[in-house]
Amino acid sequence: MIKQLTSKKNLNEAYLQVYRNKGAGGVDDIQVTELKSILQVSGQRQNEQIERGTYQVSPIKGVEIPKSNGKARLLGIPTVVDRFYQQALHQVLQPIFEPNFRKHSYGFRPGRNAHQALQQSLENINSGYQDILDIDLKSFFDEVEHYILLELIYKKVKCKATMKLLRLFLRTPILINGKLQKRRKGVPQGSPLSPLLSNILLNELDKELEKRGHRYVRYADDFSIYVKSKKSAKRVGNSIYKFLRDKLQLPINREKSGIRRPSTFEVLGYSFVSTYKKGEKGKYQFVVKKSKWEEFKSKLKQLTKKTIPMSFDERIQRINWLIRGWINYFKLASIQTKLKKLDEWLRNRLRYCIWHHWKKPERKRKNLIRLGVKQGMAYAWSRTRMGGWAVACSPILGTTITAKRLKMRGYVSLVEYYKM
Repeated sequence: MIKQLTSKKNLNEAYLQVYRNKGAGGVDDIQVTELKSILQVSGQRQNEQIERGTYQVSPIKGVEIPKSNGKARLLGIPTVVDRFYQQALHQVLQPIFEPNFRKHSYGFRPGRNAHQALQQSLENINSGYQDILDIDLKSFFDEVEHYILLELIYKKVKCKATMKLLRLFLRTPILINGKLQKRRKGVPQGSPLSPLLSNILLNELDKELEKRGHRYVRYADDFSIYVKSKKSAKRVGNSIYKFLRDKLQLPINREKSGIRRPSTFEVLGYSFVSTYKKGEKGKYQFVVKKSKWEEFKSKLKQLTKKTIPMSFDERIQRINWLIRGWINYFKLASIQTKLKKLDEWLRNRLRYCIWHHWKKPERKRKNLIRLGVKQGMAYAWSRTRMGGWAVACSPILGTTITAKRLKMRGYVSLVEYYKM
């Protein structure tokens, strides 16, 4: 198997994947753009070290990323060379374990995505399974016991050199604030191996849930179980808690876990509300979580700050990227009405940027005339004492810098993109 890992075809695919993913440099600050030249010089020697079992892994760079709740998530960033070989190992291991992963596991698997997990969740709820056991695994990626994970992998991977390399990657020390810390458990978020390793471990949970005949949905470490009564939910919750504690040695976050009804249940950024349609009593539909709307608007506001030094075309391009990603993810929900209101606000933000960019009164006057405003009115508005935001929301810019003109500059409205 180790020869398969260091084969030219596998390494070429690994290089392309690492290059596409980009990402920051590790402890040596070497960037992905430099990887090709490094491999040309020392790639053959490193391949031989991998095969002989003498490859030296560099420490992982620990970086804290702020979370929306005010806390921080610790990411472990390997060097680009280590990341390259981790990706190569991932490509060898995935075909071995993927066929055994369960039907209702959707995270980090080829051909599966969050939308499928959400649709399955909605189907369970609308089939009458409306007492939901929502379980949050406490610091999952930091709590994975190496010996349990390695035992599961060894059942299918008997190559000693491959297992030794995997153990090296798992136990690589992490550099946090200039201090090296040993690691005896956990898989670093930021490694190409982490998603696959998490699925290998939690596949044991999937098998247990299937054996017991439960309806469930799992996306990475985010999972929920659907039953028909609160009593059943309590019973299932106690037994699953014991299974996770005794078999997988994974702690549950009791503060975030609990029994939910659809109206109080949130999953992967979505919430649920009743459909309120005649003849559909007890049925639910998707809505976007309030916090996700607030995050989206905050990002749009940041991109349309008049003081950010960027051209209008670049600003439009960044806004379109953000809109495309957000709407593609949240298109399962009925969001057209809210998007329409947000669209009006965003167009005014763009008008505000344009008005600020014109700066001098004479330039404002000339540009208003070019847009069809009469000379006297153009002169008056160019010298107005109204604030920039008030002018942006006024009819003078609303009727001149129209939605049609903004579209000509490349702006795609939120509602228009949602309807595509």
